[in-house]
Amino acid sequence: MINRFLNHFEEFLIASFMAAATLVTFAAVVMRYTTGSGIDWAQELTIYLFIWMAKFGAAYGVRTGIHIGVDFVVNWVRPSIRRKMVTTALLLGMIFTGSIAFFGARWVLFIHGTGQESPDLEMPMWIVYLAIPFGSGLMCYRFVQVLVSFTKTGELPTHSFGGDEEHTEVHA
Repeated sequence: MINRFLNHFEEFLIASFMAAATLVTFAAVVMRYTTGSGIDWAQELTIYLFIWMAKFGAAYGVRTGIHIGVDFVVNWVRPSIRRKMVTTALLLGMIFTGSIAFFGARWVLFIHGTGQESPDLEMPMWIVYLAIPFGSGLMCYRFVQVLVSFTKTGELPTHSFGGDEEHTEVHA
């Protein structure tokens, strides 16, 4: 139940950030060519929206199996070694993204204490930097999910071009 909500919320955020960035950019271009003056804060907001989209998109990539991976060596080795390699890779992904989430949260607290604001939007920079612990924390959670599923079933998520998630088996 909670995972289904999280899946939909994740997809909603990614689509919303992408749509908002597109609309802001479109409005800025239309303003520039129709009135001769653009929207001063449009570029900054678009950059922040794409940062947030990328962080949550990476977590989505882990969940659906579309995250970048080099599987040439994994597919080349014996199945018994393959299972250990996949497990190790998932554990390392978990440790790395968990560390980024932890240190990102410390960074957000530090930036909050400095009172820094963004140059054009004049919004607190700690809000912008929240993308680091939130996105990396979600990505770490997705690595845990994939590892638990892989341990139980021996399958990894893969993404088909039809939009449905599939699973591939890694035989031990």
